[in-house]
Amino acid sequence: MPEDLLQPAEDAAPPARPADVPEKFWDAETGTLRTEALLKSYRELERRLSQRAAPPGSDAAPEELCRFRQAMGIPDSPDGYEITPSHDLCCPDAEVNGRLHAAHFTQGQAQLVYELAAERLLPMIAEAAAEFEANRQRERLAAHYGGEERFKAMAAQLSAWGKAKLPAPVYAALSSTAEGVLALERMMQAGEPGLSREGAAPPGESEAELRAMMRDPRYWRTREPAFVTRVTEGFRRLVGQ
Repeated sequence: MPEDLLQPAEDAAPPARPADVPEKFWDAETGTLRTEALLKSYRELERRLSQRAAPPGSDAAPEELCRFRQAMGIPDSPDGYEITPSHDLCCPDAEVNGRLHAAHFTQGQAQLVYELAAERLLPMIAEAAAEFEANRQRERLAAHYGGEERFKAMAAQLSAWGKAKLPAPVYAALSSTAEGVLALERMMQAGEPGLSREGAAPPGESEAELRAMMRDPRYWRTREPAFVTRVTEGFRRLVGQ
């Protein structure tokens, strides 16, 4: 039978609570969410999570601090960091670890600090040290030749002679130190013949071995006199003294 549209409709039953909505957040009479209860519960949860993530204050009890460190994966003491050094000059340091621990760094964060130091700081330090040493070597040469202008004049002569007579690697090695420049001058004044670019090296350290020695920290960093002299004299032998 067709429905009589002129008769008032019967009140529909409120919808049932969805299975994924807790009962405390559902108003059975109206069939709707209890918005205020839901918001209140959310704010309380947010407050607790923020308290858990934030490091305890300086007045926190030892037990609270211990629980926080365990939850965040922080060692109980600075000695607990297990740092794998990525360079010999960036080994674990007790004082640094102490400061990292006081700042609540995790194991992974502490390891990252050392890795960044090796990756970013060491090249900068090496570059600064090389520049400082180069300036020091130039000052020695300027003093030896009686002033900056005289050194510049001699440098131009030595550069032209060395580039014309010597293989590029040999010239680069000799021109990088004061001892090498003085050896280059003695060679030029003595009219010593240059090493043929195709010729074989005489007995003694080969050019490759001397180049490897130049990469040794004793040559470019600590500038040990005996080691530097050995490299310089080795190149002099190569060019036919």
